[in-house]
Amino acid sequence: MSEKTEGEKLKEELFNSKKNGWELATEEEKQNIFKFCDEYMYFLDRAKTEREAVEFSTDILVKNGFKNIEEVSSLNVGDKVFYINRDKNVYAAVIGKEDLEKGINIVGAHIDSPRLDLKPNPLYEDTGFAYLKTHYYGGIKKYQWTTIPLAIHGVIVKANGEKIKINIGEAETDPIFTITDLLPHLAQEQMDKKLKDGIGGEALNLLIGSIPYNDEKVSEKVKLNILNILNQKYGIKEIDFLSSEIELVPAFRARSLGFDSSMVASYGQDDRVCAYTSLRAILDVEVPEKTAVCILADKEEIGSVGNTGMEANVFDTFVAEMLNKLGQNKANMLDKVFCNSRMLSADVDAALDPIYASVSEKNNASMLGKGIGMCKYTGSRGKSGASDANAEYVAEVRKMLEENNILYQISELGKVDVGGGGTIAYIFANKGIDVIDCGVPVLSMHAPYEVTSKYDVYSAYKTYKAFMK
Repeated sequence: MSEKTEGEKLKEELFNSKKNGWELATEEEKQNIFKFCDEYMYFLDRAKTEREAVEFSTDILVKNGFKNIEEVSSLNVGDKVFYINRDKNVYAAVIGKEDLEKGINIVGAHIDSPRLDLKPNPLYEDTGFAYLKTHYYGGIKKYQWTTIPLAIHGVIVKANGEKIKINIGEAETDPIFTITDLLPHLAQEQMDKKLKDGIGGEALNLLIGSIPYNDEKVSEKVKLNILNILNQKYGIKEIDFLSSEIELVPAFRARSLGFDSSMVASYGQDDRVCAYTSLRAILDVEVPEKTAVCILADKEEIGSVGNTGMEANVFDTFVAEMLNKLGQNKANMLDKVFCNSRMLSADVDAALDPIYASVSEKNNASMLGKGIGMCKYTGSRGKSGASDANAEYVAEVRKMLEENNILYQISELGKVDVGGGGTIAYIFANKGIDVIDCGVPVLSMHAPYEVTSKYDVYSAYKTYKAFMK
C-alpha cells in the first residue's frame, strides 16, 4: 500500500467526514445493537399510546428500585424516584452527589404520537354500516390513514368513576378496523385535488360493523347491535363515550426491516424511540455527580399544552418536591436549579431520504446509520420558534460524545424555506436551562409506519446514559 500524500493526511485531519456506524461497529457491538432493538420493538408493540407507555415505564422503574416520590418522606444521594402525572406522563430521577442548586442533567422525550382520536359523540349508522367519527391528533398526512388495519386503544370512565381499558385489534384473535377509500375507477375528482385535500378530516370515519340487531321495530339496527356488543363486553352505554379517551393506532407490529435486519419499522417511533432509550439509560445510572432526570412527556405533537404537556408547571413541582425532601429548598432555589442545569431534548430528526432529497440540504441533513442526530436549532424560516443552543454548550455535548466514542451528526430540519418544526427544547430554554435537540433520525416521520436505523437507536441509548452519568 502506498504511503498517504500530505494532502490526503491533511484532508483526513481537517475534514468532517460522516462515517457509517455499521462499518465501525465490532461484531460484539452489533450483537448488542440487535439485542437492544429486539427489546425496543417489544416496547413499541405494548406502548402505542401515552397511557400505555406510562404504565409500561412505571412497571420497569419499580422493578429497578425506583419509588413514587409521593410515598417517600426524605431523599438521599443515590435514591431513585418517579412521579406520574395523570397517567399520561412520568418523570424519573436518580439523586446525585451535588446539591440540586448546582444543576441537574435532564433528558426529555415525549410519548404521544400522531394518531386519530374519537370524537365525543362518535358512533353513528349510515346505509347499513356502523362507524366511529374521529378527530386527528398532531400532524398527519390524512390519506396515509385509509385502508390500513387500525386498532382501538384507550379508556372509558363512567360517571361513577369506574375506568375501563380498551385494547382491540392487537391480538391475533381480535378483529381490526379500517377507514375505507374510493376505488381508482371512481376517484377522478378526488385525484384531481391537491394531495392534502384528497381525504378530508371529516371523512376519516372508522368502519366498525354491518350486522343489524334482529328487531323489525327499531331503527339504526346496526348501531344498536354494536352498542349491545359493547354493553355486554364492557358494560358501557353510548353516553359513556362522553368521558373517554380512545385512540386509533395502526395495528401493525414493530418489525425488523431489510434483508440485513438493520432497521426498525414501526408506528410511533416519533418519539418513543427517544423515550425508550432515555428510560433504559436512567436505569443504568447509580450515583451520578449531578441528579439525573428522565422526562416522558405528553402533548408534544400538539404544542405541549394542557396539564400533561411540558408547558404546565407540573415538572417544576416535581423538582421542587425533590428540593423539599432533600432539605435544600429556599427562596428562588428552583430558578437557580434550572439556570445551572443542562438538557438533551430527546426528539427525533428527519433523516435524509434519497427519494425525496430535494427538501433537504445534504451537507446539513442527518442520515440513517451515522449515529445520534443533534439539531442546534429547529424552528422554521428565520429560526422562528427555535431555542438555538449556544456554541459553548454544543462544544460540551460534543466533548462528551467524543470521549465516549459515540458517533454523532449535527443537522437541520430540511432546507431553510421548505418547512420546519419544533420540540420541547424552547420550553426548557425559557427556564434558563442549556438545551439542545438530540435524537434519532427517522424516515417517513409521522406516518403510520416509521423507519429508524438500529445503529442510531443504540447510539441514542449510549448518548443518554453518558449524559446522565
